[in-house]
Amino acid sequence: MPEGHTVHRLARALDALFGGQVLAVSSPQGRFAGGAALLDGHRMVTAEAWGKQLFCAFAPGGSHDDVRWLRVHLGLYGAWTFAGDGSADVVHAIGAPRRRIGERESTPDEDAPGPDAGAGAWVPPAPRGAVRLRLVGAHAVADLTGPTACEVLTGAEKAAVEARLGPDPIRAGSRTPHEDAPWGEDDGDAPRTAFVERVRRSRVPVGQQLMDQAVIAGVGNIYRAEALFRAGVDPLRPGRDVPAAALAAIWDDLVVLMRDGAATGAIVTTRPEHRVPDGGGGRVTRQNTDGDADAVPRDASFYVYHRDGLPCRVCGAPVLTKELAGRNLFWCGACQV
Repeated sequence: MPEGHTVHRLARALDALFGGQVLAVSSPQGRFAGGAALLDGHRMVTAEAWGKQLFCAFAPGGSHDDVRWLRVHLGLYGAWTFAGDGSADVVHAIGAPRRRIGERESTPDEDAPGPDAGAGAWVPPAPRGAVRLRLVGAHAVADLTGPTACEVLTGAEKAAVEARLGPDPIRAGSRTPHEDAPWGEDDGDAPRTAFVERVRRSRVPVGQQLMDQAVIAGVGNIYRAEALFRAGVDPLRPGRDVPAAALAAIWDDLVVLMRDGAATGAIVTTRPEHRVPDGGGGRVTRQNTDGDADAVPRDASFYVYHRDGLPCRVCGAPVLTKELAGRNLFWCGACQV
């Protein structure tokens, strides 16, 4: 499942490709035909992310008075496929027209249609697979397949979804759920305090709470394991027993790590002195920057995630793993005490 930084990158990509344009919206698969009809021919005002939730605002004509929100949650199997006429520059986001599935990217098909030089108009490629939603703009097309959620919401319904989410370390200027006070860029204490208080009011292990989107939005299995290792916190420790200062430090660390992931497209949590490749001894997680010569090698990017049985990069003890609430947990029993 994509972590929050990926969804923020998707929001930026969609905004760059389609922001301000009147879009043709359809459901080639047919399962979202009713929702697509509500958005077809409307202008996409903006796209944004809150944790793993993607929201795209559509307004009829030039009016912002009747905004409808497309909500998408990719879940385990959701993916966006992009193609363009070559004029749209989204390298800062995901490098369309690459095909993106979770944290993986592949190059576009060589036979994908491009600009139609004869007619002077770009012809989008035909949908492939079970495309739930298709967005077509002047220079690009985006196809959505296999999402867990895809629906059209009113502003009030969007606010209700956000009210169930915890603070997002990447998001600036977001509203505090259940409150009217904003979280502005200069108001860093409010989301941190909310996160700390939510963890400490429960006996649920802190490693489980970090995966709870009502506690903190956007953190997935990688950021959970790595942030706890960097803080030296035992993931099985009850949340109420973790010192507030340690939780505040985890929040601050996640703000830096996840915003860097949103900017680069890769999760890198190791410090420079610990970036020794595993030499093929462990599982690897593909990153968007795998093809970049200057990128941190993917088998040197993590401290504990997918490194079970390998020596800890700091102390040499074997990295441990166990299942916690249906997901594999990775940690060092010596460094995280």
